[in-house]
Amino acid sequence: MDFEEMYDFYFREVHLYIRSLCDNESIAEEIAQETFFKALKSIHRFDGKKDIRAWLFTIAKNTYFSYYKKNHRRLCDLAVSNEKEVDHTRVDLTERLTRQEDAFTIHQFIRTMSEPYKEVFSLRVFGELSFLQIGKLFGKGDSWARVTYHRARKQIIEYMEEIENERD
Repeated sequence: MDFEEMYDFYFREVHLYIRSLCDNESIAEEIAQETFFKALKSIHRFDGKKDIRAWLFTIAKNTYFSYYKKNHRRLCDLAVSNEKEVDHTRVDLTERLTRQEDAFTIHQFIRTMSEPYKEVFSLRVFGELSFLQIGKLFGKGDSWARVTYHRARKQIIEYMEEIENERD
């Protein structure tokens, strides 16, 4: 598969993945474009051992986190100025996962979570599966996977807030 075919085949998936992280169309478009630019620059390092989709999603995720770290305030301000409801929990959890100490605490808590929350959250965040794919794994629909993921995320956020309150 040449690069143009790869771009045509995977761009939409990468774009939707980034869109699920940042919930902003123009930022998702920008990061998806940057992802493919980085992929083109490093295609010579892709050995084919991993799935190309996973490789692209890894680049996309790292590009998003880099963008997020540089433009955190701009992301929040942009969402407010577009009169969209800002999902502070998504932004907060993403930020926490990028901080090593918080990431370790979150991983510890995830290990204690009950099923299916633990597995659905892990498949979504770390396995980078779509809600449709997660639903199929459990013999359910994408709506079930979405609700289960959001409930798991809510548990993690509440746990992290408790820890912060204890520190204060």
